[in-house]
Amino acid sequence: MSLFSPPGDARPAARGWGVADDRAGTAPVRLPMTYVLPLRWHSDTGLAELTGYLRWLADRVDVIVVDGSAPDLFARHADVWRGLVRHLPPDAATRGLNGKVLGVRTGVRAADHEHVVIADDDVRYDGAGLTAVHRLLDRVDLVRPQNYFDPLPWHAWWDTGRTLLNRALGADYPGTLAVRRSTFLAMGGYDPDVLFENLELIRTLRAYDGTEAAPAWLYVRRLPPDAAHFRGQRVRQAYDDLAQPARLLTALAVLPALAAAVAARRPALLLGAAAGTVALAELGRRRAGGTAVFPAATALAAPVWLLERGVCGWLAVAQRVLFGGVRYGDTRIRRAAHPIRALRRRR
Repeated sequence: MSLFSPPGDARPAARGWGVADDRAGTAPVRLPMTYVLPLRWHSDTGLAELTGYLRWLADRVDVIVVDGSAPDLFARHADVWRGLVRHLPPDAATRGLNGKVLGVRTGVRAADHEHVVIADDDVRYDGAGLTAVHRLLDRVDLVRPQNYFDPLPWHAWWDTGRTLLNRALGADYPGTLAVRRSTFLAMGGYDPDVLFENLELIRTLRAYDGTEAAPAWLYVRRLPPDAAHFRGQRVRQAYDDLAQPARLLTALAVLPALAAAVAARRPALLLGAAAGTVALAELGRRRAGGTAVFPAATALAAPVWLLERGVCGWLAVAQRVLFGGVRYGDTRIRRAAHPIRALRRRR
């Protein structure tokens, strides 16, 4: 099996956890793998749904929830999940600005298995996805699946434009990664004082000469945020581009290019640029059977997302210059992620 070709039981299809991948009358296959879920909630709106997912997961893998929620919520979670998962607080001896990284480092250290899935609280694997990740980790140190939103409200449609462009130009940055525990511990984890934690983990592994697979066919469902949360994330997500100069320069060029085309009264240029962006997104949508999980209309979101990133890119730069970083919880984080050369020097 090629790292970039799906095994027979990992066909790209929109499937929900605990439904299509469970055959009636058969017991679930338990994998020697640990699932780490870093959590920090301010309300329990989605507790019942998440608990159902955790119950499904717990029949298939070991589950560790590293919970940085306030004490009252932590206590409630401990009561609801007792006997279902290992429920831990972040290690008090570990310090850093990014709470998710602290949770990941705590969970990976506590894991009993070599193969570890790290996933945000809105990620929903199915059985085929877990199996595919487990098989890939036999051959590589890090697996980078592909998320898709289901359901698809307007803001998830909007953000899927970014996903498709990333797929066309390389690989997307999902809300889940999987690692070999021994490699993670040998490289000392990754820096907890950066904003773009997934990129930091990927680059740290590369600096350590680890191996990586980013199979475009490995689709893992993700629940969309609510619209208010989506709006609140726009500048913060654009700040991630400060760690990727080529992407940042492209984003910063959008508004000047738009202004130049308007000033020159060349609407054909604007239409051509929009059409080219849609065509590029469509290439990403069709890659590796993506049409099964990305509806046709999602390619039309790419120019809308690119215009948004053009605006938010300037706002992100302003946050860096004027305030020294972007707001993250009760603090500000200055660095999006370290360049690989800096990580190699640190190694």
